[in-house]
Amino acid sequence: MKNIIIAIIFCATYQIVMAQNYVPSIENNTTLHYICKLHGQTRTLSLTTQMTSDTLVLNLETRGVKSSIRTTPEAVKSGTELSFNQGESAPILVLKPTETFFMISQSAYQDLLKNNQFVYNNTTYVLDKGEEKNPVVINGKPIPTWHVVAQIDETEIWILQNPELPLLCKMTKNPLGINFTLTEIANN
Repeated sequence: MKNIIIAIIFCATYQIVMAQNYVPSIENNTTLHYICKLHGQTRTLSLTTQMTSDTLVLNLETRGVKSSIRTTPEAVKSGTELSFNQGESAPILVLKPTETFFMISQSAYQDLLKNNQFVYNNTTYVLDKGEEKNPVVINGKPIPTWHVVAQIDETEIWILQNPELPLLCKMTKNPLGINFTLTEIANN
């Protein structure tokens, strides 16, 4: 009887731990759904990933606007700037080799892990080591993110804990008036 009780406790503990560690899978043709607050307006935005060995393309769709945002391999690896393009300037937009879109570069992510901070758009973002506030929730489960705060203003960003694709899951208090929250991840 004692072994059965121990086994039940072990199984229950395992289920609780696994439920807390929901890590979404982002692959080729994954669609990321966001709610965006743009200059006082609310709109939905979807980004569908197209990943090849040398380029990341995010096919953007929002309010009838469709475009493809291409992030160069250099930017994925070591970009230092975030593009806030809203997909309205061109049907295909190739970002500068320093720009990423809805993600930080892999080197910025490594800086965050090593130094508890990184620099993007000439702004230092510092890891918030306090208790997680306002986590990003997908399918009723919080996803593992790093919460960072800008040092020159109040911008807050939640970054997916994924060294290959450090996706921006949430941004608040952005002085540019562009804030967003990831609401769904759909693997097609």
